[in-house]
Amino acid sequence: MAVQLKILILLVVLSFAGNLTVHAAEVPALPLGAAAADKPDDKAASGPAEKTSVEEKKEPETDKPAEAEPPAAEILVEGGLLGALSSSIDDVQRALNLNGDLVDTWRLRADRAATELDKLVNKPSQRSAWQMVGDFLVLSVVWIGTFVLLHGLGRFIAKRLNRRAFMRTRTRSQALLKYVLPFTVPALICLPLTLYVSQFLPSSIGRALALCFAYATSSGVFSTSVLLCVIVMFNAGHKRTAVKILRRYTPTPLFVIGFLAALSDALTSPQIARQIGSNVTTSIAVFTGLFASAVFCVLVIRMRRPVAHLIRNRALSSRMRQPALQQSLKIFSNLWNLPILLMIMVSAINLIGAGEDSQETLRCALFTTLLLIATVFLSTVFQHFFKQPSDPAVRTGHAYKARLLSLVYACLRIVLAVTFIEVLGRIWGFSLFEFAQRNSLGRAISDSLSSIGLIFLVTWLLWVVLDTAIQEALKPPVNHRSGRQPSTRVKTILPLLRNAIKIILVVICAITTMANLGINVAPLLAGAGVVGLAIGFGSQQLVQDVITGLFIIIEDTFSVGDWVVLSTGHSGTVESLTIRTVRLRDGKGFVHSVPFGQIKAVTNQSRQFAYAFFSVQFTYDTDIDEALALIRETGHSITEDILLKNNLQGPLEVFGVDRMDLNGVVLTAQFRTSSGGQYSVGRAFNERLKKRVDQHPKVHFAQTYPQMVMNPGAAHRPPALEGPPAPAGA
Repeated sequence: MAVQLKILILLVVLSFAGNLTVHAAEVPALPLGAAAADKPDDKAASGPAEKTSVEEKKEPETDKPAEAEPPAAEILVEGGLLGALSSSIDDVQRALNLNGDLVDTWRLRADRAATELDKLVNKPSQRSAWQMVGDFLVLSVVWIGTFVLLHGLGRFIAKRLNRRAFMRTRTRSQALLKYVLPFTVPALICLPLTLYVSQFLPSSIGRALALCFAYATSSGVFSTSVLLCVIVMFNAGHKRTAVKILRRYTPTPLFVIGFLAALSDALTSPQIARQIGSNVTTSIAVFTGLFASAVFCVLVIRMRRPVAHLIRNRALSSRMRQPALQQSLKIFSNLWNLPILLMIMVSAINLIGAGEDSQETLRCALFTTLLLIATVFLSTVFQHFFKQPSDPAVRTGHAYKARLLSLVYACLRIVLAVTFIEVLGRIWGFSLFEFAQRNSLGRAISDSLSSIGLIFLVTWLLWVVLDTAIQEALKPPVNHRSGRQPSTRVKTILPLLRNAIKIILVVICAITTMANLGINVAPLLAGAGVVGLAIGFGSQQLVQDVITGLFIIIEDTFSVGDWVVLSTGHSGTVESLTIRTVRLRDGKGFVHSVPFGQIKAVTNQSRQFAYAFFSVQFTYDTDIDEALALIRETGHSITEDILLKNNLQGPLEVFGVDRMDLNGVVLTAQFRTSSGGQYSVGRAFNERLKKRVDQHPKVHFAQTYPQMVMNPGAAHRPPALEGPPAPAGA
């Protein structure tokens, strides 16, 4: 209950602080038509003559019979949204009535203030200037002396009280005494005492100015001390840092705001205005009020975070017990500065004199503040209603539901923004819907905006549906029963398809939006076609690479992770695929980037299954049955191996004697293995078969020995081998 009471007090004080400048804005201003009434006589004299000439021009028209002419057809604004906006500048200027009346009013007020100052200086008075200065100094010394005396006495009493045992643990009470006794009480006593002393002085300008400054200074000190006392009440728990910041940086701005607001209010009082001059006091009050508004605006902007911390920071038990109130306070803590800034703006507008009816303007400002708070509150409610859990495991529902809910949330925010603008316009006397229905310019703008909004909505909806479908196809299943893993081809094609869809949607949306804005897109499309044609002729090899790569990916010739042998002579594991090249890493670790256009044939060694083929040659004296038995035993040991049997897709197939040659008999067999597993199976089979053959006496591997065959010529034959000599007559 105490925390709620403190928050209520803080809200009331903030509202009071916001109204300080608003009250200062209630300065009597000249009507905007006063400038025209006080124009020089020559202009006033020319008025009747001009009116007479106008009436003479209009008289012949009244003699003519009224002819029923058909109303001219209303020409709608052409050129899309940009054309409508460009053609509406003059209409907007005429609607705002930017005719310089405000400048004329202030020029007239300055002239009158100068006249009043001249009269005030030259006005004969019963008291001399030194006597007036003496009156000012007497009252000022009375106020300052009383304040200094009471301030010192208050500080002394506060120190003595804070030294008591029951006050040592009450830090907030100590801080309150430090503000109340030295500042609040002296400010309340000094002003009545100064007013009492002023009764013994004759009426003069010095007396009036001294009372104004005494009133303004007392108000500044009093308001500052009261606000600091309220801030000190929150000095507990996690709020200490915020309170420390506020106590350090706010006293001087608060005093300046209170001083200037009270000075502005004092200068506009009838007693002061009669002695100094209404236009002089009004002008000074306006400028002091504007300066106070500027200081107040800077203070609110600088202190928005500490004050927000004070509003929303509550005890944990209170936050858990009242979550709705905590959420409301959190929303208000982010918005507390907006109503005050709006009040400051309205106050500044009224001070300048832009509004003729300050009460009506203030009422509109209050309704605008309430509308702003309600709109932000509804927006926060929508955000919490449509917010998805950050943890994917907590999320429920289909992915389409989540994406469509985000789309609905965005549409609701747009509707809320349009409603806010419409209601805000009606509060200030303007309606967007009426402007869109009853005005050709409004119809042109509304039609263009509606078309653009529909284009964005349809594009967004298509993107949400297609992107969600692609993301769901690429997402791995939660468990093995929910579905199979996406294939490598899907992982390769779908991201490319997603990017292509994004580019197409963005291009179509941009072209249609530019068309609705009034931009002629025909030259752009023609230029894009010419540029595309030139690029196509200049990059035929690039186009060939892209098209070939597209078909390779679609046909799933190979994918990431496959071991391939290309017709270009490169072989290795596919590491990545782009729209133009394939990147391979060979057995030595080297990376090869091959354009798709150079690939004529592909050998993929990583699809479905493979065969570990064995061709073993034995000598002719080997027992074939024993050799086949050793091969089968080795195959059986492979199938029983825990590390190798996962690579097998079937038992060993023994084909028997495949061929015979000069070196021996060749026996063949094979294992059907998974893709890539044939190498480990083949190495293990060869190792185990070699060990078994070495231990068997009847089985021997064939060995090929180099043999040299010499065939010497006849000239090198020995004589014993040449035979009998030939007859002489032969």
